[in-house]
Order: sequence, then structure tokens, then C-alpha cells
Amino acid sequence: MISKSLSLFCSFLLCLQLIQATFAQSNIQYDIVLKGGRVIDPETKLDAVRNVGIIQNRIAEISSEPLRGKEVIDVSGLVVAPGFIDLHVHGRTNVEQEYQLHDGVTTALDLEWGVENLGMWYESRKSKALIHYGASVNWPYERFRSMDKYKQAVEDASSQASSWESSIDKVGDLMPQSYLEQLSPEEEVLTHQNIKLSLEEGGLGIGVPIGYLPNTKAEEMYRVFELAGEMKALVYTHVRIPNVYSVQEVIADAILTGAPLHIVHINSVSLDQIGLSVKMVQTAQDKGFDISTELYPYTAASTGLASAIFNDGWQDRLGISYGDLQWVATGERLTKETFEVYQKTGGTVIIHLMKPEWIKTGIAAPGVMIASDGSSYSKLAHPRTAGTYSKVLGQYVREEKLIDLPTAIAKMTLLPAKRMEDLSPMMRFKGRIQVGADADITIFNPDTVIDKATFEEGLAFSEGIEYVLVTGTFVLRKGETVLNVFPGNPIYGKFKK
Repeated sequence: MISKSLSLFCSFLLCLQLIQATFAQSNIQYDIVLKGGRVIDPETKLDAVRNVGIIQNRIAEISSEPLRGKEVIDVSGLVVAPGFIDLHVHGRTNVEQEYQLHDGVTTALDLEWGVENLGMWYESRKSKALIHYGASVNWPYERFRSMDKYKQAVEDASSQASSWESSIDKVGDLMPQSYLEQLSPEEEVLTHQNIKLSLEEGGLGIGVPIGYLPNTKAEEMYRVFELAGEMKALVYTHVRIPNVYSVQEVIADAILTGAPLHIVHINSVSLDQIGLSVKMVQTAQDKGFDISTELYPYTAASTGLASAIFNDGWQDRLGISYGDLQWVATGERLTKETFEVYQKTGGTVIIHLMKPEWIKTGIAAPGVMIASDGSSYSKLAHPRTAGTYSKVLGQYVREEKLIDLPTAIAKMTLLPAKRMEDLSPMMRFKGRIQVGADADITIFNPDTVIDKATFEEGLAFSEGIEYVLVTGTFVLRKGETVLNVFPGNPIYGKFKK
């Protein structure tokens, strides 16, 4: 009898606790409630209509029950997704970030090339950024400033610079000369010391764009990978030459040294061999090696006309000619004559060299992330600068049904977050719609989202991205930029002191 009474009493207490918990939840007032959207979390596989409660900079509740909020936004008919994470940008200012946030991006990282004078750059962006920002260590710069012949110029630039921009401007003309030169043993040691110091300033791994320094000896390259393997610092690399053998080179270096490796834009470095390149990456992953890759969803590349990409023999290497090059300053297609003139003055070209089926192969491949390779601002810059993510959602998900929506979102959010979280633990709170995750959220209309930037007309904001929150602050409302808010935070690597 006593046992039965105790059981009933315990049941009563449990019911009372449940009622109290329900009552407490119903009385919580969240800072922001996103009401009635299709919530997609790529990690838990949640794909359902839910209400999302946000308190300060975190997701505090996800519920099918009504939630009270100081501000309630009706997002019925829209997709509520984690903010998109771009591992490959080159624009370093709010001008580029505004185009990115209109494309749903909440975190934009310069990892292929990295940033010169990294600590100074991080400091220059504090409390000024629209979205989150970060960068890798710039191996070409650390190499350059280790060379005896440039030592005085680097010291002068550092002592005279009034800002991060001026510190780079003062050595900008000298750096490309160093790309053609070999290091002495002493300079190579100093390069590695410089890399370590920049990692301690917050660098997110090491940017190793060997494609722009193709004369670098294999031994020097291998030793950079050895350093990365010892430190477990992620290497991001543009391979030496656009072919599958260059992809094999970096995979071999990574496997032999234990260096984590991320190969950028597998589409433009593999061309018609993208299927084989992706297979090699996937095979390495299956065997337990820490290797990944990405691509952008356009059939054209873009880079500086004076870069090593256009060294003698470029037509044969790339399988194109002068007319496939588009001068960003004017939009014109080049001829032999204009190529020679513009190559001397310097500037950027768009390179029309890929076929749609190559892009589809990469997008459909499991584990391949989406990243923009977005350029610095120019009105006629490559459209990937403004439209990468909306193009995937509009063309390849909605129109062509190449992949489904949850898969596409995972390629834009969870996969890049997980790629970075060992190197940057703060990334463990991004790329997810879960209680406790950062309130970096992109809300879009799946029926209308599309890129609007074109090769002919230049940059334009994407359509269909309706709201974007960064750390719980709206930077985009009803498709319009919110003025005078700068919630973007620095993303640092684990080596920062």
C-alpha cells in the first residue's frame, strides 16, 4: 500500500514538473522568434516547420509550439538554414561582404591566399565587419619577407605604414618578383618561423597557392607540408598546374607528412579530369586521410593576367585562346594584341574554360563543399563574387534537381564548419540550426532564390535571400541591407596567443 502511494506521489511530482516546465517555456520571451519556417539542420537531419527562439547571439529554442518574442518574424513558406560559410574569398572589405550577405553568407574566410601582416589585418576589421571574417597565413608573403634582398623594404614598410592597407601597398610591387626566386636554406628556416608567428596571430592554417609560384622546388613545397603535418595546421592549396598530376602531388605530400589538406576549386584545377580528381580525394578520405575539396558553380575562372597562370604555354595547359579571356575592367574579350598590352599593365581577367557537365560532376559528388573564390570588388568582377550560393540553390537544386535542398545546405554550412572546427573550435557552433548554436541564420525563399550577377552586366545582389542574422543581429531584412550594424566577429585559429 505504501509502495503504491509512493509511486502515485512520484507520478504526481513528475507531472507537476512537466507542467511547470511547459509553463516556464510558454512564459519565456525570446529576443527574436522566427515563426513557422521550414527549418533545415543538416547535422540532425531536421527538416520540418518549426519556430526558432533566439536570445542574444544564440539559438535558445526550436519548437513546434508557439514561442513569445520581443520581435516575431513570420517566415512561413521560407527556409530557415544555418548561415552559409564561404571558405574561399578574396574580398577583404565590407563592399564585398555586402554582396556576400545578400547571397546568404554569414562567415567569409580568405584561406587559399591568406592575408599579409595577418595580425594587423585582424585588428583593422574589429567592430567594422558585416559578417564574420578570418584568414590563413599567407605563405607567399612569409616567404617574401624572409628573403635577405627584400628585408629592408619590408622593415621600411612596417615602420612607415599607417594602416594594414598601406603596409601592403608599400611592398606590393616587390612581392611578385620573389615568386620566381628560390630560397636559401637560411631563408627557408626563417619562412617557417614567420609562418608559426602568423599562426600565433590567429591564422586559420596555411594558404599555399603554389599555382602562382610554380617554379618553387618540390623540396621546398614538401617541407611546408612537413611543418603543417607537425603542427596539424590545415593547408589550403591552389595546385601547381591545372591537371590531375598536380592534384596527385599535393595529395601525396599530405599523405606522407600527415598534413591536413584542402584543395581549392577542384573544378578549375582539374578541368575535364574533375571526376578522377574527386575520386582521389574521396579515396583518400575513405582511407582515413584528412583531405577535402570545394568548387564554385560557374564555368569560368578568374585571376590576374600578370600571374604565373599565363606563363608561356598557357593556351595548351588551359585548352583555350585569347578570345576566351574577358578583361574585367571593360568586359571586352581579348585578342593577341590586347593580351600583350594588358599583361604589362596588370589587371584581372575572367577565363572561360570549363564545361557545364564538369561543374555538375563536382556539385553532385558527396562531400564536395561549395565555396565562391569571390574576387575583390569591381563592377564587372566574376559573378561568383555575388551569386555562388543562390546559383546553387536556384539552378542546381530547384531548376535542374541535381541535388536536393538539404544536401545543398550541408555543402554550404555543416561541411565547411566541420572542416574548420578542429583548427578553430568556435566553428563548432556554426553550420547548424540547434539549441546552443550561434544565431548565424540565412532565411530564403526556395521558389525564387537565384543569382543575378552576370559575366556581361557584372555584380548584382542575389534574389530570394530574405533575412540574414549574424550573431543574432539582422544584417538583411526583407532583402534589404540593414544599415550601420557590424556584428561580424573574427574567426581565429587554435594557435592564437
